[in-house]
Amino acid sequence: MTDPIADYLTRLRNAVSANHRIVEIPASNIKKNITKILFEKGYILNYKFEDNDTQGLIKIALKYHPITKVPAIKKLQRASRPGLRRYAGVDSIPRVLNGLGIAIISTSKGLMTDKEAKNENAGGEVICYVY
Repeated sequence: MTDPIADYLTRLRNAVSANHRIVEIPASNIKKNITKILFEKGYILNYKFEDNDTQGLIKIALKYHPITKVPAIKKLQRASRPGLRRYAGVDSIPRVLNGLGIAIISTSKGLMTDKEAKNENAGGEVICYVY
């Protein structure tokens, strides 16, 4: 697999489109950090890290509206990829849906959202857009 982050986003996207409640994804440190950000911002219901085998698993409980069953995640889009890296300075950090969505950015201070990166005055590689 050449792009594990794209695989992570695709598994989430497929689970949401199939209306699954739980999705299991092979773990890595960057995937764990992206999962924590998605939980903090309210895009997923809950998560659990299982480190029982060599690689480990991330179990993610997806979030849906209780009455209309509309998923909390409308779109997951990969911004930077191995063939074309996308970097943004502090002045050019993208706003997703005029501030309604989030952009996950890998900075020298760790993974954070676009708003946190502006507050920390740190630019970096734009990983993905979520809304």
